[in-house]
Amino acid sequence: MIDRLRVVFIGSPEFAVPSLEALLAEPALQVALAVTQPDKPAGRGQRVTPPPVKEVALRAGVPVLQPTSLKTPPFAEVLRPLDLDLGVVIAYGKILPPDVLAAPRYGCWNIHGSVLPRWRGAAPIQRALMAGEPEAGVTLMQMDAGMDTGPMLLVRSIPVAADDTAGTLHDKLAPIGAALLREGLSLLRAGTLVATPQDHARATPAPKIGKDEGRVDWAQPAERVRDRIRGVDPWPGAFTTLDGEPLKLWRPKVVSGGGRPGEVRGADRDGLLVACGSGAIAVAELQL
Repeated sequence: MIDRLRVVFIGSPEFAVPSLEALLAEPALQVALAVTQPDKPAGRGQRVTPPPVKEVALRAGVPVLQPTSLKTPPFAEVLRPLDLDLGVVIAYGKILPPDVLAAPRYGCWNIHGSVLPRWRGAAPIQRALMAGEPEAGVTLMQMDAGMDTGPMLLVRSIPVAADDTAGTLHDKLAPIGAALLREGLSLLRAGTLVATPQDHARATPAPKIGKDEGRVDWAQPAERVRDRIRGVDPWPGAFTTLDGEPLKLWRPKVVSGGGRPGEVRGADRDGLLVACGSGAIAVAELQL
């Protein structure tokens, strides 16, 4: 039985916060250091804003480092004197070099927003929705040098609701990741944690979303149009054009009907009815 663990937490966005809070609440664990991205301009005013992980860590009295690189100078030299047992990495935004992964005694764990090996990469939640997946989930994995290729420790999945967006799924999966982390730590301390290799033949990529991926292709079937709109909500947001001007779209629903792709067929209680390559969708919310 492991009595106490010293952990470095490496992450940046809101998705990582529930897991950091779970670590801070664990009496048999000490968060010795939080590593996060540098402060960046954000919002319309471009005010320099700290990552959410930094704010939570500082409130808890945890030291915070915000290196611009983990390679030069070697960040592993900063970690080694801390006598770390484990690294927990969530949505940090940069690939960790092998010497950083190996610095803690038990290596580094990652909480990833998909049921691996599907949707490896930067945008697993968005890509799963855009592909029309019926389920989403979270994997706790042992990190290796590859992109989300390490052995799986624990996995949880949930059904995708008809009205889910990337934003709502993000909010559902973040606390599930924290629960998996707590369970994994308990199993590690008890010496009963088992790692399962991934089936690499089933892997699918989830590259970062580009801003232009919000553009709706009305020639696609209605189901694909719906899934695209949901998958890019809230960022970069789905859009089309009306008289040459961008028109933002939210809350799509597949309905019966047809016509020329992109043609407005009417409006009812479900929203504005627009024909697709096959079928039609109703868009409940629009904004010029």
